[in-house]
Amino acid sequence: MSDQPKFDPRTATPFLTSRGHSGWLGLRYSDHGDDWVELELPWREDLLGEAGQRVLASGPILSLMDMASGLAIWKAMDRFEPVATLDLRVDYVRPAREKAPVFGRSQCYRVTRSAAFVRGLAHDGDASDPVAHIQAVFMKIGASKDTREVPGE
Repeated sequence: MSDQPKFDPRTATPFLTSRGHSGWLGLRYSDHGDDWVELELPWREDLLGEAGQRVLASGPILSLMDMASGLAIWKAMDRFEPVATLDLRVDYVRPAREKAPVFGRSQCYRVTRSAAFVRGLAHDGDASDPVAHIQAVFMKIGASKDTREVPGE
């Protein structure tokens, strides 16, 4: 039995989102399960995409989904291990409703020795009417402890 505590998104999120880009966006913990995490992106005027439009920019939603995906991976592995986004595809289905927060739920459905695979969606209150869908692959940093010698060394 390991003495290492299990990864808890509820307590990790405030620490991980209290600084940097995630902190500036104001990302907050919403909910989680065994292999998924949901974060909230509060609606703000300064996150609008175009002057004269009341539509949230796509960048903050991408950042929301990237952070939710990382947390989902750590929850699925039940530990923190550095990961890097290799590929994150976002299919925007519709604009988010004005003045509504956007929730990003990501599920880590497979973890291998060197990669983690995630899917998810962003919604503004009704998950059956998503704002966007995502599919992503993350690389586990330092996961490979390759001890083989390189020929010629």
